[in-house]
Amino acid sequence: MASDSGKRSDRPGVKRGGFYRLPLVVEPQPGGGFTVTSPALPELVTEGDTLAEAMENVRDALEAVLEIYADEGRSLPEGVEVSDPKAPLALDYVLIAG
Repeated sequence: MASDSGKRSDRPGVKRGGFYRLPLVVEPQPGGGFTVTSPALPELVTEGDTLAEAMENVRDALEAVLEIYADEGRSLPEGVEVSDPKAPLALDYVLIAG
């Protein structure tokens, strides 16, 4: 796990400067809307009718994934450290054309 020393980090899901950086993959769906996943947290899956709505749903999905890990007593994947899921998120994402 990375330390929370306030140093900047480019590692996925690591706190840097009061923000959490989380890589995301956004895929448009054939019937409309978008699905969002994260290679850093494979259990994170959400969607929305618009890109904006899908991105807004990421925080709820992140909180649900963190709750699952905590309930099951599982450690977060290597390189992922989230001490406060309410902290601002800096979202890095790739939009995959469908």
